[in-house]
Amino acid sequence: MTEADIAPILSDAPNAPQSGDALTPIDPRDVPVTRIGYAIMMVPLMIGAGVLEIAQLLPPGVIFVPVLLLSIFLIFIFPPRQYRRWGYHMAADRIRIVRGYMFYSDTVVPFGRVQHIDVSQGPIERQYGIATLTLHTAGNYNSSVHLPSLAHEDALALREEIRAHIKRDTL
Repeated sequence: MTEADIAPILSDAPNAPQSGDALTPIDPRDVPVTRIGYAIMMVPLMIGAGVLEIAQLLPPGVIFVPVLLLSIFLIFIFPPRQYRRWGYHMAADRIRIVRGYMFYSDTVVPFGRVQHIDVSQGPIERQYGIATLTLHTAGNYNSSVHLPSLAHEDALALREEIRAHIKRDTL
């Protein structure tokens, strides 16, 4: 198989660059932050499953084992896979955000449609030095586009770069 034979296959793959756009990955600190978030989310479920296990309403393990397996998947297996599926590309007049594998999303936001830009951090993100860039656009459907897990400095720099494009387009 030659490179010419492989190129059409690669162009259909998730996260494959489209029309020459090389994607920039999100910050690798996304993995531990996502793991912590899922661990916090699973604590009440594990407690509830443990209580139901102690109450012996059902045969042993019917509730606790599936919740434990789901917790292991969400905390240890899912975050690295999710991290590898996010990327973005800044062009002169737009930003392209790509995410997902099974449910693939490729969003292009023209800077002319951006109304305002937010950079936000939760307490765990602040601890790890990452932030989420949110572009609010004109329109109703998908009027907010999020780009999570950027280094805080990178998110601020992207915000200023997009703001400069918007200011230049309105003049």
